[in-house]
Amino acid sequence: QVQLVESGGGSVQPGGSLRLSCAASGSILSMYAMGWYRQAPGKQRELVAAITSGGYTNYADSVKGRFTISRDNAKNTVYLQMNSLKPDDTAVYYCNARRTTATMTPYNYWGQGTQVTVSS
Repeated sequence: QVQLVESGGGSVQPGGSLRLSCAASGSILSMYAMGWYRQAPGKQRELVAAITSGGYTNYADSVKGRFTISRDNAKNTVYLQMNSLKPDDTAVYYCNARRTTATMTPYNYWGQGTQVTVSS
């Protein structure tokens, strides 16, 4: 069982920056692929950025060049650095951890979410 706790959300003006953190407990984070998702009111949850256990990353087109996902396996923590924030980035941001074992057993965990509001 993995517990994920997000932090770092808040309110910021357009053009500002925030860094989200996702601290994991209960398992070794390095075994998991990690992702940040977001869900705005009335919209579906969408993938923002992901990082594999090997450190490969991918991003939604809407955040490329502005957001950076990283992981510190020693601290069991994943980060999302968000720069040049726009009002469209306003959403609840969720941390996700997933892996599939050698016996094809899937594991998928979510954090409770942290609110990011970008407004002038």
